[in-house]
Amino acid sequence: MEKQALNLINLYNEKGERHGYWEVYWSNGQLWMKGHFVNGKQDGYWEVYYSSGKLRKKGHWVNGQRHGYWEEYLACGQLWSKGHYVNGKEDGYWEEYYPCGELMCKGNWVNGEFIEEKEQTELSMDEIAKRFGIPVSQLKIKK
Repeated sequence: MEKQALNLINLYNEKGERHGYWEVYWSNGQLWMKGHFVNGKQDGYWEVYYSSGKLRKKGHWVNGQRHGYWEEYLACGQLWSKGHYVNGKEDGYWEEYYPCGELMCKGNWVNGEFIEEKEQTELSMDEIAKRFGIPVSQLKIKK
C-alpha cells in the first residue's frame, strides 16, 4: 500500500481563518512569503521575498503585529535596516544603511517615535557618485 503525503500548508481553522504554516508565491513561481498564522493573524517567524527570489524582510509577529527583531533588505540583497518592534511599532535601537553597505544612521525609537539619533554618516556628492558609479551631474538633492 502506497503512503500519500499530507499537505500541511495553507490551512484554515473551523472559522475559515488562516491557521498554521503558509506559503504564498509570486506569479512567476518564486516564493513571496512564508510563516505561520494563528486564528487568522500572523504569528511567529516570517520571511518575505522580492519577485526575484531575494529576501526582502524577516522577523517575528505576535498576534498580527510585528514584535521583536526585524531586518529589511534592498532588492540587490544589501541590508537596509535592522531593529526591534514592540506591538507593531519601532521600539529600541535601529540602524539604517546606504545601498553600498555603509551605516547611514543609528538611534533609538520608543513606541514608534524616533527619540535619539546616536550617529549619522553623511557622504559627499563625490563619494556617493563614486560608490554607486553615477556621474555627479546625474545626482539630485531633495529639499
